[in-house]
Amino acid sequence: MGRDREFKARDLSRETKSPFLRDAVLVLIGTACLLTAAPAQAALGGGYDSVEADRAHFAARLSSSGSGVFTVHTLNLNNGVVREYTRSDGMVFAVTWQGPGRPDLRQLLGGYFTTFQSDNVLQRDRRARRPLSANHSDFVVRTGGHSGAFFGAAMLPRVAPAGFSASELK
Repeated sequence: MGRDREFKARDLSRETKSPFLRDAVLVLIGTACLLTAAPAQAALGGGYDSVEADRAHFAARLSSSGSGVFTVHTLNLNNGVVREYTRSDGMVFAVTWQGPGRPDLRQLLGGYFTTFQSDNVLQRDRRARRPLSANHSDFVVRTGGHSGAFFGAAMLPRVAPAGFSASELK
């Protein structure tokens, strides 16, 4: 009986070293990496296709209204409202949000999220109850509110349409 177990253990070790199994494991690992990778996000600074990607990501209802200079795309989420402002060429130059919880800012800010995040890192052992913000010549974010009522706005001032004022953000 002992030899049978030893023989089976040796056969099992040979199987795991087979090229087929090794390749299958590599394919599984590669697939897992692709499935867990973050989706492409390009809301702020992206094109109109990013508005549609945000709509799908948030499972929101979309309505749009234009003023000639820019278009406001309103995403009605289950827990709030997100508005994305696009120029006539479709580029998203501003985003606002309000609701009982913060939306996925990584999704909304796209590539600017890392800048926003690094601007709001607290020093070690420090706690702050302050609004999050970022203030750069090409990227501005203001947030506020409290539990149950959050709001915020992000804008790319350099790419906003001529004559657009931040006061037009709702």
